[in-house]
Amino acid sequence: MTQIIEKLSDVTANYEALFVDLWGCVHNGVEAFPSAVAALQDFRKSGGTVILVTNAPRSRHHVAKQLVKLGVPEDAYDDIATSGDSARSAMFLGAVGQKVWFIGQPHDTLFFEPLKLLENPVEIEQVAMEEAEGIVCCGPEDPMADPDVMRGPFLYAKQKGMKLLCANPDIVVDRGETREWCAGALAQLYAEMGGESLYFGKPHPPIYDLARRRLSIHRKDVPDSAILAIGDGPHTDIDGAMGEDIDSLFISGGLAKADTKTVDQPEPDALDRYVQSENISPTYTIGFLR
Repeated sequence: MTQIIEKLSDVTANYEALFVDLWGCVHNGVEAFPSAVAALQDFRKSGGTVILVTNAPRSRHHVAKQLVKLGVPEDAYDDIATSGDSARSAMFLGAVGQKVWFIGQPHDTLFFEPLKLLENPVEIEQVAMEEAEGIVCCGPEDPMADPDVMRGPFLYAKQKGMKLLCANPDIVVDRGETREWCAGALAQLYAEMGGESLYFGKPHPPIYDLARRRLSIHRKDVPDSAILAIGDGPHTDIDGAMGEDIDSLFISGGLAKADTKTVDQPEPDALDRYVQSENISPTYTIGFLR
């Protein structure tokens, strides 16, 4: 059974590094959570290392710029690992072909910026669906629209044998008080229809490999037993931590706020029912990161 804690510092003596989710934990897509920022700053002051691990479909440099706008200071973290960086590497290695059909919003086209770290990258060309060899999905064109609107195009793509590269495995996020669909919802639909979806963010191994590489730049030889993963996504953050065999802190006041009856802290019985229904086993739980 998960242990409900009052504050992050209750358990951080056991850990050298944190893998911290962003949306729902450190900010809500509109502004930073001051108590979460303070908790990360305190952990770093005590000698710990903070790696932000996010399913954002963008490079860590663009995420860093976004964090400044949201009010997350640079002294709250050491480095960033993004689903976007992991997925971009795969795209430029030809995971879904050279000619790709892009699904996303205009600001997501940053995904196609050249990746200088790779030798001999594939030259990617954005084309219409009918000309494409594969799909790159950074999110719905309209994050408020039901993913089912893509059934028709996806049927055509599946029949052509296209693979879908998912740049953000999140199903939904809450922007302030508004819930939005993410790329993961479209990738899930495509897979349910019989298509092949490729994932590179949480809970899948590539982003954790990237996070460990980022961690090693700042701190050498950190064992998995000394890493604590923090997040509000049951099937991204917590499933991912479980798959990597690292401890986790579940933020119940994020996506599961209603189900866990979280006001300041989760209601214990509601939390117990929730973790059982979702088949997750977080090491610790807290209402909000602080």
